[in-house]
Amino acid sequence: MRLDKFLKVSRIIKRRTVANDVCSLGRVTVNGREAKPSVKLKVGDIVEVVFGNGTVKFRVLMLNETVRKENASEMYELIED
Repeated sequence: MRLDKFLKVSRIIKRRTVANDVCSLGRVTVNGREAKPSVKLKVGDIVEVVFGNGTVKFRVLMLNETVRKENASEMYELIED
């Protein structure tokens, strides 16, 4: 699954266009490397997103094309630094 789509489906970022912009600005890394919106994610990848007030780091647990709002957080596991 594409990185920008995962960020939207998992509800880490609300809109895919915003997710695409965040990736294009270099604010997202996958396994320690800067990632473009088209990067293909795999289960187990470590993703870090830099927001204005901090960062969110998480491990990808599953890649579903669609998921209910209540179950979106089951797609990833937050990692504490």
